[in-house]
Amino acid sequence: MSEKPDMESSADRAVAALHAVDEKVNALRDQRLNDPDSFGDKIFKTATPALAGLVFGKVFEMLWKRSVGRKSVRADGTTNEAAEVALSIAFTVASAAFGSLVAQLSDRGSKAIVDKRHARQARRK
Repeated sequence: MSEKPDMESSADRAVAALHAVDEKVNALRDQRLNDPDSFGDKIFKTATPALAGLVFGKVFEMLWKRSVGRKSVRADGTTNEAAEVALSIAFTVASAAFGSLVAQLSDRGSKAIVDKRHARQARRK
């Protein structure tokens, strides 16, 4: 005799798997609905550090070129390759450090602004 698959246990397993998926979907929906950040808040918290990094990065590059960047050029107008390489490495390190600092500070600042707005709204209710 051939063995028949146990349909009841297969169906039970399928239903249990669907219930597990349903529970995860419900948990994600609740998390999304209970999230105090609006779409605008999320855009603000994402765009502010990016724009601040871009603006301050360009300002840093401009100031570097006006001051330190000229030091690799000799009086006769030729460039000192060794000085240019060293200054390029220094610029890379300083730019990365400055960019990281600006990104961290602007990220914290944007989150603080959104949190402060949420606190103000909570007090009004």
